[in-house]
Amino acid sequence: MSEELLRVQRLCAGYGASQVLEELSFSMSSEAVSIVGRNGMGKTTLCNTLMGLLKSSAGEVTFAGNRIDGLPPEKIARQGIAYIPQGRRLFPSLTVDEHLAMLAKGTRGKRWTPAAVYELFPRLAQRRKNGGAELSGGEQQMLSVGRALLLNADLYLMDEPSEGLAPTIVDDLIGAVQQLVAEGSAVLIVEQNLRAATSMAERQLIMVSGQIEHETTARELADNTELQRQYLGVDA
Repeated sequence: MSEELLRVQRLCAGYGASQVLEELSFSMSSEAVSIVGRNGMGKTTLCNTLMGLLKSSAGEVTFAGNRIDGLPPEKIARQGIAYIPQGRRLFPSLTVDEHLAMLAKGTRGKRWTPAAVYELFPRLAQRRKNGGAELSGGEQQMLSVGRALLLNADLYLMDEPSEGLAPTIVDDLIGAVQQLVAEGSAVLIVEQNLRAATSMAERQLIMVSGQIEHETTARELADNTELQRQYLGVDA
């Protein structure tokens, strides 16, 4: 593994008296890592905690050598983390162009500009004058990813990025993640789609009851039906 980028140590978080994350720990470098698990295991809670949308009750999160737990979301984003949340969270009345223009300032000379996003997702270029509410689910997800790319981040955190997407759009998403990693970015993917998770990342972290219970590889997870049954509830 190359130099460590993100380290999560004994992280605890929850909602009121309900503890969801139970001393969760893992680390990653500039690579793609998937976190998989059944519903209700705490995957989205982890994303919200990493981004400062939910305050942790214990543990530490360090990013590029700096502690970020306890910081507000906007300061965590400025550290170099871009979040692609579940549900896309687009503005229905804004066009594709307008969504990208909101984050285009300061992208000149950087890897990701609106033009680069349109090159990555040609379908978005065709729909650039359409509002968010006029886009298909796959197009909305492309826009959500493209919007995050304009932050030119060091780490992209994706929560269920393939949810509701057609297989061909999932393939486009897989290609985008692979391109990001090839260019030196880190991508942390929270997924339930086994094919997407194992195609986007070699390292697979299996989450059970708020903890990283098991680490495996994409090939082992894809081929081992017993592992899938045990941790993911997937029938043979």
